[in-house]
Amino acid sequence: PVGAVVVCQGKIVAKAFNQTEILTDVTAHAEMLAITSAAQTIGGKYLKDCTLYVTLEPCLMCAGALYWSQLGRLVFGASEEKRGFRALGSTVLHPKTEIIGGILAEESEALLKEFFSRKR
Repeated sequence: PVGAVVVCQGKIVAKAFNQTEILTDVTAHAEMLAITSAAQTIGGKYLKDCTLYVTLEPCLMCAGALYWSQLGRLVFGASEEKRGFRALGSTVLHPKTEIIGGILAEESEALLKEFFSRKR
């Protein structure tokens, strides 16, 4: 249920969704896949002029990857109080990364709840 889109200079350069079950890979989070795809599309590893939009607050692993990519802006919907990167403070992201949380939070939370209620 987690989806991510990377926009650079007004253009969508990457789209991804969580594929941990499909790929049997615990690192196949939407953010990780989107970072890799965006870097390949723009031809460079730094995403300084890019924004990542994601339905759920990134976990610590994804925040670390976002740090190394030097992401310009992070916009997320639903908060993840237990596993989200903010549990350790926003300093896990690059100091120049702008953070905007809670965008369409209710809609994102509803999608997540619906997904997990169908799985159970």
